Amino acid sequence: MPVHYVTYEGIKFPPAYNSEHSLSFAHNEFLVRDDDIFNITYPKSGTRGTVWMTEILSLIRSHGCPGWSRAVLNSDRMPWFSTRLGLESALSYPPPRLLTCHLPRHIFPKSFCRSSAKVIYTLRDPRDVVVSYYYFSKMCNSYEDPTSFEQFLRDFLNGELPHGSWFEHVRGWMEMKDSENFFFITYEELKQDLHGSVRRLCRFLGQDLGDDAVSSVVQNASFTAMRENPMCSSILLPADIMDQTKGQFLRKGICGDWKNHFTVAQSETFDRIYQDRMQGLNMTFPWDR
Repeated sequence: MPVHYVTYEGIKFPPAYNSEHSLSFAHNEFLVRDDDIFNITYPKSGTRGTVWMTEILSLIRSHGCPGWSRAVLNSDRMPWFSTRLGLESALSYPPPRLLTCHLPRHIFPKSFCRSSAKVIYTLRDPRDVVVSYYYFSKMCNSYEDPTSFEQFLRDFLNGELPHGSWFEHVRGWMEMKDSENFFFITYEELKQDLHGSVRRLCRFLGQDLGDDAVSSVVQNASFTAMRENPMCSSILLPADIMDQTKGQFLRKGICGDWKNHFTVAQSETFDRIYQDRMQGLNMTFPWDR
């Protein structure tokens, strides 16, 4: 069955949960509050980086107590405010709101620039993003089933996948890198030092958590804990949305899996396009070293 994507401002979005109305409302009419906290990623930016950061932020909010994370679906704890269902949740969410999305900067709520709301942006090695996105697209019925990894990689490099170009997404959000209400972190940093990353996030959010609370956040946001928690592993999703017989939602949670998928020629092509598209950003990420 062909998938008929929703298109907004020239970018394709999965049809199961997005509509032109929800995207347009999020962009033009959604009122951002000063105490809103946004969790933003490009799709598949690590252990579903969005889901990982949702767990971390939920646990920080509850001072390390896992009760909320284990009892309430992650999409209810942190609504996807640009989707049909998430928009409704976000509008009725009592402040302070935790909100999430994959939106690029240029179609983020216009009211954001008049607020002091905080943004947390998680990036990941784009080569690992491609691999994770490829397997996710095979499972999720709102995405076209990739014909081959080679074609999928080509579409990624050309910015033709749902949610648009990774390069433009990163460049757009990184324009805010010097703003005091903007915090960015890489999936690789979270993997290498989750404890230190949680402490940095607490400082950014103005949350004074003690050592025991921070340790509880780290423990309950581990890959194993998340996989065992049905409130964040998506095992509750119906098969007509996500066919988990084709793979696991929280698949591997490792860095460097792209080396098992890229040919030498694909790696060289990727490097060339990456260097060209990231020119002038003047930033070094863990995967650049």
